[in-house]
Amino acid sequence: MSHPPSEEVALPSAIDEPLAESERQMFDKPNLQLRDPDPYAFANRIWRLTLVFAVLCAVAAGPYLAGQFWYTARYNTLKAEHDAAGEILGDLRPRLQDFALASRMVAKKVGPSVVNIYRPHFRGTDGQGSGVIMDEAGFILTNFHVVEDAKGLRVQLDDGRDLDAAVIGYDRATDLAVLKVNAENLIAASWGDSDLMELGDMVWAMGSPFGLSRSITFGIVSAKHRSSQNGIRTASVYQEYLQTDVAVNPGNSGGPLVDLEGRVVGINTAILGETYQGVSFAIPSAIAREKYEQLRDKGYIERGYLGVQPSAVPERVRRKLELEQGQGVLIADVVADGPAGLAGIQRFDVILRWNNHEATNPTMLSRTIANTQIGSTATVLVKRVEQGQVVEKSMDVEVGLKPYADEAPTKLD
Repeated sequence: MSHPPSEEVALPSAIDEPLAESERQMFDKPNLQLRDPDPYAFANRIWRLTLVFAVLCAVAAGPYLAGQFWYTARYNTLKAEHDAAGEILGDLRPRLQDFALASRMVAKKVGPSVVNIYRPHFRGTDGQGSGVIMDEAGFILTNFHVVEDAKGLRVQLDDGRDLDAAVIGYDRATDLAVLKVNAENLIAASWGDSDLMELGDMVWAMGSPFGLSRSITFGIVSAKHRSSQNGIRTASVYQEYLQTDVAVNPGNSGGPLVDLEGRVVGINTAILGETYQGVSFAIPSAIAREKYEQLRDKGYIERGYLGVQPSAVPERVRRKLELEQGQGVLIADVVADGPAGLAGIQRFDVILRWNNHEATNPTMLSRTIANTQIGSTATVLVKRVEQGQVVEKSMDVEVGLKPYADEAPTKLD
């Protein structure tokens, strides 16, 4: 299509003309609304806010989460131990059943021989104690302090029979007494040997603590040869004990301590303190059996007698006589007309040997002398100073009969 020659297309004249100053300044000013911002600034602000929020959440929830973690870990540990213990107990069950059976059999073995001893109206109430039948003829062994000052004694047997009892004999020095009942069909306990017991051996006590008859408790031998030298309250040098952790309380006095075969290895007699916290003492059968037999047969105890006062050897004497530590027993005093005085033993002599027994401490020497047959001749080796010289002398002594001494026993109830 063509245009008429007289008509020309009009072009904007402003293209070739520069903008006015005012117009140019308008376009030179920055446009804050159209300018592009930093693309990371907003993201950084969001990240910082998120981090702060996360820290606050951790601080708030930390203890709870830690607790939950600890409880979960503890639960897993306990559950594992629980499951393992169940498996182990399952494996041990036959042996544990054997032990439980043994304990039941001990109770059945000794139970028929254990009696409850009581003194009607003793000090306004019924005094309680225990005893054990040691002979089917009706002889019962118990503690002396159970029957001391009794005006009348009653014995209740395991089968329920209630009988009068008489005191045949007693020994204050060892706190033992023998009673007699007239009855038939009695079941006697058997003796065990306390000398063969070792630390850790299992033992059972049976008796009537607090009047609760036919009570049996279990423990182990904690120590042997306990005496006044170990702080136990006793006035007798002839007394020594087996120490156990068996629960023994008032009323157990005079009852038997038995071994795994139900044999009597001790007579329960004392506790340490007033709170009954697992420290109890029994007269060992090595002592109780001999005293029982003497009391049953004679009604009293005979002890060998030397007529001396044994004492520990002072350090200066030990050095002067060139003795080893723990060797010998010093004679602090001598009865002039006693067996030792008549044999030539002098004050301040140190006895080294009594027959074949080494003298190592006063208590054991006294027991050895007491257990020597009356009227027999004992060979005594002593060490002394004569005319400035240290000498050893051997002499023969005829053992006498110890005069009766009213020694108070250790009391339990």
